[in-house]
Amino acid sequence: MDTDAISFGTDGWRDTLDVFTDERVRAVGHAVAAALADDGGDGPVLVGYDARPSSEGFAESLADVLARAGFDVLLPERDRPTPLVAYGIVNHGAAGALMVTASHNPVSYNGVKFIPADGAPALPAVTDDVVARLGERPPAATTRGAVRRVDLQTPHADNARKLVAWYLGDTDAVVDGEPALSDLTVAYDAIHGSGRGVTDALLAAAGADVTRLRTDADPEFGDASPEPSVEYLDDLVETVTSGEADLGVANDGDADRLAVVTPQRGVVDENLFYAATYDALLDAETGPAVRTVSTTFLIDRIAAAHGTETVETAVGFKWVAEAMAETDALIGGEESGGFSVRGHVREKDGVTVALLAAAIHAVESYDDRLDRIESEYGRVVTDKVSVDCPDAAKASVIETLSDRIPGSVAGRAVDDVVTVDGFKLLFEDGAWLLVRPSGTEPKVRVYAEADTETATDAILADGRELVAPVVADVTD
Repeated sequence: MDTDAISFGTDGWRDTLDVFTDERVRAVGHAVAAALADDGGDGPVLVGYDARPSSEGFAESLADVLARAGFDVLLPERDRPTPLVAYGIVNHGAAGALMVTASHNPVSYNGVKFIPADGAPALPAVTDDVVARLGERPPAATTRGAVRRVDLQTPHADNARKLVAWYLGDTDAVVDGEPALSDLTVAYDAIHGSGRGVTDALLAAAGADVTRLRTDADPEFGDASPEPSVEYLDDLVETVTSGEADLGVANDGDADRLAVVTPQRGVVDENLFYAATYDALLDAETGPAVRTVSTTFLIDRIAAAHGTETVETAVGFKWVAEAMAETDALIGGEESGGFSVRGHVREKDGVTVALLAAAIHAVESYDDRLDRIESEYGRVVTDKVSVDCPDAAKASVIETLSDRIPGSVAGRAVDDVVTVDGFKLLFEDGAWLLVRPSGTEPKVRVYAEADTETATDAILADGRELVAPVVADVTD
């Protein structure tokens, strides 16, 4: 078998089903079992899976591999979100988990990632060890491990309610379902993913009146990608902006990310959602925020106004999670819609944060809070574009670009350069341009932030003009 086709990226291995085969999935399982055996972990191993028609079969293959290696294996009773699996690791004292999911990709894809014993994303040292063991088999076990199905939803929901209630300072309000969300109507769109019957059930248990969209099982995701972006959320936006619901929430395929819809703004930019949510949490608690290099500086302004700081990381929630542990951050997040909060496992959780968003909205609407934030801290517009670039050429493109950093972009003088991930050009007025290689697609990403759409578009246009010729030269 060709294990060279197995390539761990930002968050595990993901590929089309002609490459993502049962044999290769089992090879990943053998490698993880070998790594766990060497580490001496004696707890069970969770194996979760998303709603794709191929996922349960892959999960059962992984369970078989781990059981043959002597590990007890815990499977959910049905497809479940990644954050439930991550929380289940800690709740069950597990040695780790394998999660079968391709997240927001179309049904022609699948993927698998390993989550260590702390429930946070695996760092490169861990995934590099797994990759180095591909083709290796763990020592033969004298006794086959047991495989059983467990309820991951109830303990995660209990913890989510307690966590959100603690931030609100009113335990009874959310845990008992009254009265914090009893006057709130929330429209929930699962996009047929694993959040169905989970996020909506959590909102309903907390007292909200829930309008459900695409919460039926559909292995084809309605012939779309389970991606909570503007182009896929027309019905949710219509439901909220027409006044039928006070707030809208959507999850991606494995419900580790979310999008939020409000009556005035429609789909709220994830950067603005992060800013408003951090601002709300600072009403009750204090602490730094962790954000990726591609996420808005508005977070920094809010942190500074509250006497705390912001920590900037490379793109990838594993880096956010690591920094959250090091700084006891109040919240960590990224511009792609993944967030976690203090007191929870350090894995992005679109289920818990959906409940948190509803609770925050019940106290002060996101529209009103964002109006106030923009009045106090200034308006920001953040956007991005992509330039196609083969994976093999990315390093050369970034290296070449690092020698061609301009003195100005769109009429703005470059004040500083940050090289946390790719390179980020900072301008004196607080605007910025970021160029970095995608960790999940054959593209180079170009991000920009300024105080108006026109300014952001101009910076993006110049950024693209900077990148495209270099990609052409390197790949020629």
